[in-house]
Amino acid sequence: MKISSVIFDMDGVIIDSEPQWAKAQIDALANFGIHITIHTCEQLTRGQRIDEIANIWIEHFNLPTTTQILADTILTRAHQAILQEGKPMFGLYELLNYLKAKQIKMAVATSSPPIIIQAVFDKLKLWDYFAFQCSANDEPFGKPHPAVYLKTIEKLGIPAKESLVIEDSVVGLIAAKAANLRTFVVNTQYQNAQFAIADAQFPTLLDVLKKLEED
Repeated sequence: MKISSVIFDMDGVIIDSEPQWAKAQIDALANFGIHITIHTCEQLTRGQRIDEIANIWIEHFNLPTTTQILADTILTRAHQAILQEGKPMFGLYELLNYLKAKQIKMAVATSSPPIIIQAVFDKLKLWDYFAFQCSANDEPFGKPHPAVYLKTIEKLGIPAKESLVIEDSVVGLIAAKAANLRTFVVNTQYQNAQFAIADAQFPTLLDVLKKLEED
């Protein structure tokens, strides 16, 4: 398959930050006497924008706070944790260096706000790899709406049929497919039926690299 660009989701694809996001939510809700688990975060909020994450918990538990206050609390905790503990996903640099050598353009399309994008790019030293980053925070709707992917394709100036998306969440997968983009899922639970609409599923980025080298 001809690929001229690869669009990466960020959290859970580029950086192993999902544990930090989950812990930030767990800690924030503990202030209200609410106890949730990492599994609950995985099921209800993975891949969502920060305002949508806050709204989900406020509505789910009828919390006496505002979206902005809860979102800021979660975001502050996640930002600190990512800077301290965030690590690249297995196979990240091997894949990035392969794509760079092939002169394949790379971009990020993430639900995370700019402050998190900057933290991740600083932490993992990614500035030389990606043409640009698009945040769903700048769009009217977050994932699973395709807006952030449509904007990314527009900015890349490359036909959708020559682009590949790498996602790790169901909401991200739905967003990418709604934008009519070929989409690979990378997730340790890659064989889960919830990822069935993906064009291919892999446990790691290194497996994506192997697939691209074969093609």
